[in-house]
Amino acid sequence: MAHLTENHADKERFICIYPIYVNSKKTLAEGRRIPTEKAVENPSCAEIRDVLTAAGMNVYVENKMHPREWNRDVQFRGRVRVQVKQEDGSLCQDKFSSRKEVMFYAAEMIPKLKTRTQKSGAGDTSSQQGEGGKKSKKKKK
Repeated sequence: MAHLTENHADKERFICIYPIYVNSKKTLAEGRRIPTEKAVENPSCAEIRDVLTAAGMNVYVENKMHPREWNRDVQFRGRVRVQVKQEDGSLCQDKFSSRKEVMFYAAEMIPKLKTRTQKSGAGDTSSQQGEGGKKSKKKKK
């Protein structure tokens, strides 16, 4: 199917990135497109959008599902569209010359997000404190 327009700035010409492309929990057959070592565990569309927006890319999210995604949960829903080329065909940013480079960058930066780093640190301490409190109450009875 031919592209509807030749203008690279049209939203139909933006590249698509589904979270499944950079998900380390998925196999190549299930839709992952980058090596497992560089992939991220269960990324969301919002995380991909935040990382690419912070990098200065023109980004928007669509409410779409990847065809190979069997889980219809809201967490796995969404598709990110990213503008890689300007109207004249030149690159928006030199460091993103291809779809793969955008995916590698997103996978590299998502673990550094505050939401990812805070969840792991706060979740461990609160669960340990909760378990400790329950054990001490059992001993007192």
